[in-house]
Amino acid sequence: MPLPSIVDIARTDLYTQKSELEEKYAIPQVDHILRLRDMVTWCIANPDAKDRQFVDEIMQRYGLSKVTAYADLKIVKSLLPNLSEATRDFHRWRYNEMILETYQMAKKRKDTKTMEKAATSYAKYNRIDVEDETAVPYHMIVVQPFFPTTDPRVVGINPVPNIDERIKKLTKELGASNPDTLNIEYEEADMNFEEIFDEKPQE
Repeated sequence: MPLPSIVDIARTDLYTQKSELEEKYAIPQVDHILRLRDMVTWCIANPDAKDRQFVDEIMQRYGLSKVTAYADLKIVKSLLPNLSEATRDFHRWRYNEMILETYQMAKKRKDTKTMEKAATSYAKYNRIDVEDETAVPYHMIVVQPFFPTTDPRVVGINPVPNIDERIKKLTKELGASNPDTLNIEYEEADMNFEEIFDEKPQE
């Protein structure tokens, strides 16, 4: 099975936590994803930036060659149109980053009250106390085959013996006692059924 490309990984896990990325991918791929995430965030903060500014920024931040910088620029540009769909993922990631940063700052100041609030907010937002939902295995659902039939036994109804004869007998008996039921007025349908149901191929 071929390994996923960095573009495919970025499209699915751009804002996945670093620890989870390290469990799924090799370290070079994780570093690349984190770099792309950083530069996507930079692009969001600098929407009017030119390509040259992007290249200069990423080369300065990560010491990349110009070729690699332009390669990352191409990937980031392919990711930006998808950000409208992944906006909520971005804000979730950003919120977690802010909470963790607040926690670390409070820890340095030994502000246990703020630490507790940050930890509670983090746990509540990420629903840590809720058990993981079991995914429904839709791919294992088999569509049942259905076939048309006149046999009532398929729905649990026993067939009536000589049903056609009984229908004819009842029709004759009811028609004799209630002749009006056989003389119902109706209108001829204004349709040419021969044309509608003509099975001959049209030339």
